[in-house]
Amino acid sequence: MSKESPLKDKVVLVVDDEPDVLETVKEELDMCIVHTAKDYDTALQYLLSYTYDIVILDIMGVNGFELLKTSVSRGFPTVMLTAHALTPEALKKSIKLGAVSFLPKEKITELREFLEDVVLGEGKPVWHKLFDKLGSYFSKRFGPDWKEKDKFFEELERELKASSSQS
Repeated sequence: MSKESPLKDKVVLVVDDEPDVLETVKEELDMCIVHTAKDYDTALQYLLSYTYDIVILDIMGVNGFELLKTSVSRGFPTVMLTAHALTPEALKKSIKLGAVSFLPKEKITELREFLEDVVLGEGKPVWHKLFDKLGSYFSKRFGPDWKEKDKFFEELERELKASSSQS
């Protein structure tokens, strides 16, 4: 017997300028109520008009960082989902602007699992789980010493280790 997903009946906004990505996310999250937006203006209207349990934003094509600011200011746990902006700089900016997670589009089939972490984490950042699951992926993409090249990531790693040893 499989237990019910913590995502069941959650209201999710997905913003991406690629219709196939929106369709894939809707299929992955078939237990959720999913709103989709293909552009910045539509997404902004949704963010200002509705309440969401989770917001998923593309970075390129929809001005994702600006939408992230609005989403965070409204108190919505926000996950960045990107292909083209998959860089340490975009990851850092996402963290600084208040995203709770950051997922490469090529890992979209694992989206449900990552979002369950967000829901189970009560909308708090789940960077430790993300780095546990995707640390080696990021190292392949960004280079083995990507964290050492930026003090921000070194400090983040120290904070994550300290907070995980307290729990």
